[in-house]
Amino acid sequence: MKQHRTFMLAIACALGAMSGASNARPLEIKLPQETASYKPSTLPGYNLAQQNCMICHSAQYVSTQPSTSTRAYWDATVKKMKKPFGAPLKDEDIPAIVDYLVKTYGAEQPQTNAAVSK
Repeated sequence: MKQHRTFMLAIACALGAMSGASNARPLEIKLPQETASYKPSTLPGYNLAQQNCMICHSAQYVSTQPSTSTRAYWDATVKKMKKPFGAPLKDEDIPAIVDYLVKTYGAEQPQTNAAVSK
């Protein structure tokens, strides 16, 4: 009798799980439009950054990096995005992207009058 009751309980649980599964639907999530953008530039790396970097993350990620970041830092960061993270960057595009990033967000940014007078 105890085995019969255990067997019936197992069947009831299985049927309950199957009936709940038929009502399962994928959850739809609508993300907001991207509002961050890269600082416009005539440097070739600007277009390359827009084409390649925003595949994985927003432009805001770049703007949160220290403004004192050196060329070596940006070079290592961009190469890290390619390997191990798998960004689809061409090796020949990396120097232009690094040049844009260091000159626009890093240690090689032009000095402004306000920064010089401090």
